[in-house]
Amino acid sequence: MPRYGSTPFAFPEFHGATRRLVLWNLGAYFALLLGRLALPGQAFVWSQALQFLPSMFLLQGAWWQPLTYSFIHLTMMSALFDLLSLWFVAGFLENAHSARWVMGLYGLSVLGTAAGATAIYVCSHSLGFAVTQVPLSGCVGGVFGLLVAIGALYGDTQFMLFPLPMGIKARYLVAIYALITIAMLFGEEKMYAFAQLGGALAGLLYVRLAPRGGLTLGLSERWYALRNRYYRWKRRRAARKFEVYMRKQGRTVRFDGQGRQLDDDANDKKRWN
Repeated sequence: MPRYGSTPFAFPEFHGATRRLVLWNLGAYFALLLGRLALPGQAFVWSQALQFLPSMFLLQGAWWQPLTYSFIHLTMMSALFDLLSLWFVAGFLENAHSARWVMGLYGLSVLGTAAGATAIYVCSHSLGFAVTQVPLSGCVGGVFGLLVAIGALYGDTQFMLFPLPMGIKARYLVAIYALITIAMLFGEEKMYAFAQLGGALAGLLYVRLAPRGGLTLGLSERWYALRNRYYRWKRRRAARKFEVYMRKQGRTVRFDGQGRQLDDDANDKKRWN
């Protein structure tokens, strides 16, 4: 795993997964902005429907919300901060990892954020304590997951704290961010803070468990392995049936564990057909 030394306050290259993620979020922001100008009331309804709210997801079947909420940016400043942060952390990781790996990490962090909000909502109702529902919007949870990945893989990398002329190691930056989020659990935005911790945990699990080629590549490899195992099982079953059939014909034919025919006569190298 490559390691980085001191890093100046400069944005990485704008390409690959980083460019796709930023442009998708930017396109969604301007689409919602144009909708507000053309149909103010209807655009507000769309915005509410696309944000993530655990009660709507669980009780009303809003299955799209765990993904769509990350593209909803309510203000220009939040969109600017989220997208600049996304550009920085995703571009940094993409210098050492594939675009597929970065996309998988970001997507799982976004889903982990929604899962964290759902978990605290369900637990609050089960245990009988009230938690104020806060609609989730923006890609902060996904960015937090990417930042945790940087802290786990490149903890000694130093970043400049703009506008202060001083640097801080990535692991300390992640620790400070996590402590601030944990402190928010004792305030009014418990759901928002717990959701961000869910995104951070999902990012950490992805770094520890996902294959280097990315989650999509790992799933495709598992799928092809299962498919090949199924075909080998079919071949062994067909071989057993053929053995029974040939035994009834007065011939003895044997197959190995892979379903390949074995020769009984050591002097005869030709396979019986």
